[in-house]
Amino acid sequence: MRQGEIWFVNLSPTIGAEITKTRPCVIVSSNEIGILPLKVIAPITDFKTHYNSVPWMVELFPDKINNLSKKSVVDLFQLRSVSEARLIRNIGKVTEEEFQKILEAIKIVFGIY
Repeated sequence: MRQGEIWFVNLSPTIGAEITKTRPCVIVSSNEIGILPLKVIAPITDFKTHYNSVPWMVELFPDKINNLSKKSVVDLFQLRSVSEARLIRNIGKVTEEEFQKILEAIKIVFGIY
């Protein structure tokens, strides 16, 4: 379970507008922070055209590195810490370039400019 890897994660149960279901997620927490059995993850969801104007969404195109089946986005507004017990299976990883875009989107979410 390393930073930049994509895992299927069981996000249920949730409350309100929290993203739900078992879905791919990117691990964003640092590899050096491993004392607790938790990971900070960012959920991946299906791409929709109106996401092009949303600055906290990072596009991912399916390839043999991420092993996604369709064009998707990482939703950095839905960051959360989850128990490692919620991580089901590693399916791939994001590229270094994609991870840098993820970090930039996190800065937008937290107002770090």
